[in-house]
Amino acid sequence: MGPYVLRRLLIAVPSLLGISVVLFTVLALAPGDPFEELATNPNVPAEVKQMLRAKFGLDDPVWQRYFRWLAAMLQGDWGFSFISRVDVDQLILQRVPVTLAVIGASQVLALLVALPVGIYSAVRPYSVFDRIASSLAFVGFSLPTFFTGLLLILLFSITLDWLPFVYRADIPGSGWPWWWAHIKQAIMPVTVLGLFQGASWMRYVRSAVLDVIRLDYVTTARSKGLAERAVIVHHVVRNALIPVVTLVALQMPAVFGGAIVTEQIFRIPGIGSLLIDAILRNDTPVIMAVTFVLSCLVILFNLIADLLYGWLDPRISYR
Repeated sequence: MGPYVLRRLLIAVPSLLGISVVLFTVLALAPGDPFEELATNPNVPAEVKQMLRAKFGLDDPVWQRYFRWLAAMLQGDWGFSFISRVDVDQLILQRVPVTLAVIGASQVLALLVALPVGIYSAVRPYSVFDRIASSLAFVGFSLPTFFTGLLLILLFSITLDWLPFVYRADIPGSGWPWWWAHIKQAIMPVTVLGLFQGASWMRYVRSAVLDVIRLDYVTTARSKGLAERAVIVHHVVRNALIPVVTLVALQMPAVFGGAIVTEQIFRIPGIGSLLIDAILRNDTPVIMAVTFVLSCLVILFNLIADLLYGWLDPRISYR
């Protein structure tokens, strides 16, 4: 497995370089100027404006700026935020834990919903349970996250006053009250993301299990006298999960995209809200760093999916 992982990582290097070239070129050619406020401020001398533009190389050709950025990235320098006046890596490290906590919890919730409901619906197709679950799944992934987020805020925050609708990362205190405060404020965003993903995944799990459960080797396993539970768990589910793993890996960009919208709704101080704020203020170094990190995460999740294939199906070898 070690050589396989090494080869995949080496293959990912040209992909990341290509992604970085496209991102940097698009951002460099996009309209807007990060020092636009300085340009319209009469209190800032023209010499200061020119000095700042020369310091950050904003008037240099795009290809020179890209290679300068790439060399700095390879040395661990992610750039300097024009708006926040701090290093970009510090901004991202402050926001990433919150985003990973919310997204991680939501994906766990999605799997806890999608796997058992999808498997049971496939084992009992067209039953009352299957029809109800399928109808709820269609409703779940048809409604956008911003709509369900606002709906939960109106119900549980404004009407019932049970849960806070503004996420705070700087809650004081310690011990169980501190943990409970964080859990309460994370319930709604995790539920919005988790149920949206779970509804979509449930349909894929059901379809994959239905395709596998009708195959000949499953009938052979039943004819040998194996219990139905053993047939489903050991012979059906593991093979049916292979396309589901692919789906989950490929949908990671959509998950982070949904997290950006959810973070805006619940005011979560995560990497998504950082990206939106940087786009609105034309903070190019932050936009470049955040989008590049998201691209790296997408490639990482695809590598994890490839590794899971071998665990789910021993016939797949790492060559």
